[in-house]
Amino acid sequence: MTEVSSETRFLHAIQIGLGAWQWGDRVIWGYGQTHTEKDIREAFDVSLNLGVRFVDTAEIYGSGVSERFLGKFIKETEQPVLVATKFFPWPWRFSKGFIPRALKGSLERIGLESMDLYQIHWPSLVMSPETLMEGMVECIKQGLTRTVGVSNFGQKRMLRAYSTLAQHGIPLASNQVHYSLLSREVEKNGTLARCKELGIRLIAYSPLEKGLLTGKYSVENPPPGVRASRYAEMLKKLPPVIRLMQEIGQNHDGKAASQVALNWLICKGALPIPGAKNPQQAEINAGGAGWQMTEDEVAKLDEATDTIREYSKG
Repeated sequence: MTEVSSETRFLHAIQIGLGAWQWGDRVIWGYGQTHTEKDIREAFDVSLNLGVRFVDTAEIYGSGVSERFLGKFIKETEQPVLVATKFFPWPWRFSKGFIPRALKGSLERIGLESMDLYQIHWPSLVMSPETLMEGMVECIKQGLTRTVGVSNFGQKRMLRAYSTLAQHGIPLASNQVHYSLLSREVEKNGTLARCKELGIRLIAYSPLEKGLLTGKYSVENPPPGVRASRYAEMLKKLPPVIRLMQEIGQNHDGKAASQVALNWLICKGALPIPGAKNPQQAEINAGGAGWQMTEDEVAKLDEATDTIREYSKG
């Protein structure tokens, strides 16, 4: 593995983070129905009290609501918080100048002078990885962010981003991708290995597969909203995986299935960022870190989920 730069070292020291996609999102997560501002504020406080100090948000989450909530919560705590947000590449954002402009908007909503990590949320339809990174270079030069990363970049685009930044002496800090026991494409296509080789931190979003890996859903009790139809087939294949996770959890002082799922990612060298709608979820998520399952247990989970990896292509 490439030596980790001083700028990005903080990311490699973090075992687990907190994802803020659910904060203010009504379409996918039902904000206002299943959870309120009070709930997510308590989730934030519990996370910090249990040592989770890295929060990942995006300008598109709740159309800026998530960033505003995070900014409000940060002002009301004395504990240090590392903040990451993302630039969304709308088609009308067609030049690199839109990137520092968007970051200034995010900083204003959160109430910060500089971001800890700024990421490109998705590849752009109109800007190449090189152009996107030139915009990120401007963000660094203007002191708007400490580090820069990408999200949802396959290996080829990630390497183009890495090379462009390297020409300016700037490391690519991270690549945030969909990664869980039920979505293992980054293992299969070499992205995870290449990240380790280059010192890029792989951040895993949807590490609990939107609740499927908590064990609370089944064919008889599917998740609410749009998730029900999307996960219908997966729910049929899930029971043996959940049973194995529960067995492993019992070997480690009664850890919950979701904590086993998160620890599996940590064992793989990834940084999971599970979301939390309430303090109970936040407390359980934090328990995914601070311990480690055995290599044999990791291998058993690999084997149990290897045949259902095609889910992630759906």
